[in-house]
Amino acid sequence: MSLLYGIAALAFLWWLLTAFAQASPAAMAKTLRLTGAALALGSAAFMGLRGRIDIALVLGSLGAWLLGWNSFGLGGLWSRTQTTAGRVSRVRSSRLEMELDHDTGEMDGLVLAGTFSGQRLNALDEESLRKLLLECRTEDPDGLRLLAAYLDRRFPQWRETAGEKAESQSGDRFSSGAMSEEEAYQVLGLQPGANLVEIKQAHRTLMKKLHPDQGGSTYLAARVNQAKETLLRRHR
Repeated sequence: MSLLYGIAALAFLWWLLTAFAQASPAAMAKTLRLTGAALALGSAAFMGLRGRIDIALVLGSLGAWLLGWNSFGLGGLWSRTQTTAGRVSRVRSSRLEMELDHDTGEMDGLVLAGTFSGQRLNALDEESLRKLLLECRTEDPDGLRLLAAYLDRRFPQWRETAGEKAESQSGDRFSSGAMSEEEAYQVLGLQPGANLVEIKQAHRTLMKKLHPDQGGSTYLAARVNQAKETLLRRHR
């Protein structure tokens, strides 16, 4: 029986590593969170049946937190925390409008000008995206940085195959310029007039999505920080 358990564990580990190798960072993070939540809740149920209510409550709270639920609400039911559901951040350059989904961390974008005008980035293959990158290199430096961040997430090895080492060092440099309040709201995925708490929450959520471990971009993180500072000046 122990041998069978060992074989099953190795098979599961092999499947898990294979799935992680093929998944995006955002998908991996979501899978780990859901798996941890399931294990915690299952363990809580088991400990509850064993009479260990104290441990069951701790494990249940951990599982609920991983699922995005806060502490006990009225009537002993779990109440869902109000997060940034449905919010999308937008960063625009002369040739691209990049979008970042707050819930999934997935990126997409719309080509505004040039050969691929009107097309979505997710609909373009790697070869087409490389051609778009060349157009941005000569016509749209900000678009170049946005597209590089997108390629880093969708095709993590693209810099190596394209010999883009120099681009990886300079492509994320951020030259601070004036940002309007309208643009700042779009970057943070907020409606005009958002309060201080909403601004800080949106900033915190986006910075987690843009962490290097999640395939983030220094350039995009700098834009998010600039948007936060632009809006915070309204509350000073």
